[in-house]
Amino acid sequence: MEQAFTSDLCIIGAGSGGLTLASVASQLGVRTVLIEQGRMGGDCLNYGCVPSKALIAAARVAHTARTGAKFGVDAEPRVDFARVHRHVQDVIASIAVHDSIERFTALGVRVMSGHARFTDPRTVAVGDTTVRSRRFVIATGSRAAVPPTPGLAKAGYLTNESVFDLTSLPGHLVVIGAGPIGLELGQAFRRLGAQVTLIEAARALAAEDPELSEPVIKALAREGVTIIEDATVARVTGVAGRLTVTVNVGSSFKAIEATHILVAVGRKPNLDLGLDAGGIAHTPAGITVNAALRTSNRRIFAIGDAASRLKFTHVANYHAIGVLKNVLLPFALSIGHQPVPWVTYTDPELAHVGLKESEAREQVGPVDILRWPFAENDRARADRAMVGHIKVVTDKRRRVLGASIVGPHAGELIRPWVTAVADRQRIGRMVRTIYPYPTYSEVSRRAAASAFSATLANPRLHALVRFLLRFG
Repeated sequence: MEQAFTSDLCIIGAGSGGLTLASVASQLGVRTVLIEQGRMGGDCLNYGCVPSKALIAAARVAHTARTGAKFGVDAEPRVDFARVHRHVQDVIASIAVHDSIERFTALGVRVMSGHARFTDPRTVAVGDTTVRSRRFVIATGSRAAVPPTPGLAKAGYLTNESVFDLTSLPGHLVVIGAGPIGLELGQAFRRLGAQVTLIEAARALAAEDPELSEPVIKALAREGVTIIEDATVARVTGVAGRLTVTVNVGSSFKAIEATHILVAVGRKPNLDLGLDAGGIAHTPAGITVNAALRTSNRRIFAIGDAASRLKFTHVANYHAIGVLKNVLLPFALSIGHQPVPWVTYTDPELAHVGLKESEAREQVGPVDILRWPFAENDRARADRAMVGHIKVVTDKRRRVLGASIVGPHAGELIRPWVTAVADRQRIGRMVRTIYPYPTYSEVSRRAAASAFSATLANPRLHALVRFLLRFG
């Protein structure tokens, strides 16, 4: 028997963006329906950010124990991968309660499980149930893209949706793709004891400034990760546990024996929603939206991975809060543009916000580059974590255009630079800030202060100082 519901807001997708929007909207008294066909919490909680960082944390402990001799502490870790797997699942479970159906039902949200499809511009069907709503928001996220490599499907492969289900350590993990996901998981599995080979069609971390990505790539190589660049996988043969990956490198072919293959070549949006029936324009890259995140159907908006080339949880959350006003108002307002930081959670970490050097020179013209190495940071010396540096791009008026950090805790250290780029602050603001000592954050102050090195060496300034000293 068919059921029908009406609502003020219907959200399709219970990932980070959809949950944020549902939580705030329901607490404002908006009649909200939330539809999810998979697990509450979406990709980030179940297959992405949370499990990957839990795995990386376990791998870091093993690596720290293994390399303790530099501190005078000798240890050799014994990795029990089944327990590592339980650790990852425990972390997911501890967060899942906050994203659960029970919690959102208690907030007043009607949660529906199933696959949603538009049947017309104002109606969504979920099984035998239909939902008509004043506004819809599509927050369906994305999934791993899989290349059409001959033999790959038959041989079997892992993606971020299945790799965290492993309860035994791979013998030799071949990772197709050396972007952030490939490098993060590749390093983690290597530290836990697996042999790891990464295969990349271009260069590793191709979206990053080579100056910043080089220390990361060298660090992985030192740890025994093999990275093959400018290479493609020609074919895969064998069965799970006994695989042969044939790689085309230049004009030659190389056969690599592997136990597991992880595909990490990018993401594709989840668009199986009957978009044409809903009057929603789209391309394979995602749903087409304007500055207000409104689709070609004025009643429908799209947020997060489904509508953005920047597929980050923090972007989805920003979209969710921004689009809420358009759900409530009879007219749509621009969401606005903010600089988006991103972090690659390798060791060393790599974080960036704003314009890279090449982009700034192309868009602005002459720029100044400021750097400071972690090797000159006292806390980094104490921790023996001296690999990496900070790089800041400013215009000729000393306004901050962009910043990149490769080194320990880069993801945390990038935060003040996000504000600096957003507000187009002058670099002097960073110098006037008091930093606690000894902390890694001092690299930001030292980099900023280097902007004034030439001024301090100016002979005219020296002459002025000598003149003033006469009156002391």
